[in-house]
Amino acid sequence: MSLSIAIVGLPNVGKSTIFNSLTRQKAESSNYPFCTIEPNVGCVKVPDPRIDALAKISDSEKKIYSTIEFIDIAGLVKGAHRGEGLGNQFLSNIRDCHTICHVLRHFKNEKITHIEGQISSKDDLEIINLELIMADLKSINKKLEDKKDKKLNNSALKDLLLKIKNDLENNKLIKNLDLTKAELELIETFRFLTQKPCLYVFNVAEQDLGKTTEQILKEADLNLEPANVILVCGKMEEELTELSDEEAKAYLADLNIKQTGLEKMIIAGYQLLDYISMLTTGEKETRSWQIIEGTKAPQAAGKIHSDFEAGFVRVEVVPYLTFVANQGWANAREKGVAKMEGKDYVIKDGDVVLFHFAK
Repeated sequence: MSLSIAIVGLPNVGKSTIFNSLTRQKAESSNYPFCTIEPNVGCVKVPDPRIDALAKISDSEKKIYSTIEFIDIAGLVKGAHRGEGLGNQFLSNIRDCHTICHVLRHFKNEKITHIEGQISSKDDLEIINLELIMADLKSINKKLEDKKDKKLNNSALKDLLLKIKNDLENNKLIKNLDLTKAELELIETFRFLTQKPCLYVFNVAEQDLGKTTEQILKEADLNLEPANVILVCGKMEEELTELSDEEAKAYLADLNIKQTGLEKMIIAGYQLLDYISMLTTGEKETRSWQIIEGTKAPQAAGKIHSDFEAGFVRVEVVPYLTFVANQGWANAREKGVAKMEGKDYVIKDGDVVLFHFAK
């Protein structure tokens, strides 16, 4: 399953505009609340020049990039859990997502209304977090009220749910609770929304793109991890979608901007979730595979096919730069830089691999 990111926020903060710029789709984006009703879904490839280089060396028939799925959720409002606006009926669409991306408005424009009447990233985030909390509380209460569930009778799960319920009622997010590994395993199937890791996209004015993340956070009076914060100008990103790749690069260079919003999102998402890229290459195809940092060879093989993990024997490994320097498998083997590794080998980012397994 590719990396999936749910985009949430209040109406008119720029969610759909940013979604359009990330996916180059044309989801409706208008100056009125709730122009997004059904969730918009877009899948984009993760740009990786290593794939292009390896495909050229191997003369591959196909190039397959890793992908990211973005889901644009209808705008939430204060009191959604009580049925205000469109309610929080759309939150179920993000339970299967790996991470939540909060879009926070940090630009002023009198022509674009703000549903709360004032621009405050901090207030916007508090409103969304409250709706996520209420959704998790609803899940917990439903479980606790299930009289037929015998697992809850004097169980560790019941005690844990009661503890988490109390914390949620005190506006504490589950991801910020100090839970043990055993406790995390107990609640794994609930897919709690406030347990998901988060990215924060500040939709800023073009003149604010030169500011540092720390400056924007100070202006917003928010204490967030800077590595999880992305500054984008939704209006500018949308304009980039009308340009060719070369024109877009030239435009960004003129503004001294090194990365697009999509590139920032990919980097931040990979770092947040500890994702790395494993590479395979041959005449048939060159491909990138998303795996979690620290994954051992047999489990990495399972990403390709379950039979590879079950029948794993060894893995042949060449680091990407070494592979390029030797122009392929044949020279790498001849010069002894293609290493055979066993089941305890931990795959590293950029490893070019060839799995050997028992048929």
